[in-house]
Amino acid sequence: MSVGWVSILVFVIAVLMTIAGRGGGNFYVLLQLVVGASMHLAATTGQFLMASTSLAAMIVFQKHRAVVWPMAIFIGLTTSLMAFVGGFISHGIDGWTLKMVFAGMLVLAGILMLLPIREREGAPPAGVLTWRFRAGEGTYAVDLRIAVPVALATGLFAGMVGVSGGSFLVPLMVLACRLPMRLAVGTATVMVAATAFMGFLGHLSRGAFDPVWILPQTAAAIAGGVLGGRLTLRTKPKVLKRIFAITTLAAAVFLCVNAAMTR
Repeated sequence: MSVGWVSILVFVIAVLMTIAGRGGGNFYVLLQLVVGASMHLAATTGQFLMASTSLAAMIVFQKHRAVVWPMAIFIGLTTSLMAFVGGFISHGIDGWTLKMVFAGMLVLAGILMLLPIREREGAPPAGVLTWRFRAGEGTYAVDLRIAVPVALATGLFAGMVGVSGGSFLVPLMVLACRLPMRLAVGTATVMVAATAFMGFLGHLSRGAFDPVWILPQTAAAIAGGVLGGRLTLRTKPKVLKRIFAITTLAAAVFLCVNAAMTR
């Protein structure tokens, strides 16, 4: 398949993943492998496409005040800490078990996002363990008794299976932190961009980079990120949740099939 057709598919993935507030690494890497790229080139390309897509979308979200920077820093630091722990202990667990754990988490995240959870109007009174902040045109409160343990667990399991945790950041912010869906998607995009870019630098240091192959796809990813960001701002929260749930469940099915074929 020519790089032109691959770039068109990258554009479609970028739009869908941006709307869902996910990095889309599974889909990007799978596409690269299907068209014959080596695993190292596929991983490098996937990370760079994720970073490019998320950065383009982040600019759109920031322009429309749909990024909650304090939340991005809070969740980013919390999950990163436990991701290190998860990565450290994962070497004592076999790969098939890790894939099944990851698939189970994806299914749980997808199902939870289908539940009819009503977004809060304003915020409850602040307590000792309640963090109040302003975002966009509203004021919100996060119950740290719920948010911190869930963020720690998210980072732990994400680190165990070797992913950025993008599939779980949106449910974390919507369900545990009660952030509106649009703000959750915009904020998750910031964290995905940072994680993907650092992953790309790690792969780049090993020399797996083909500019003739990657740059046309990057242009498509940036265009998809911009369009996806604009569509997100215009889409109803209920529809955004359904898109997230469907893409997450699809990723879980793919992971289970992959685990069954490689066991």
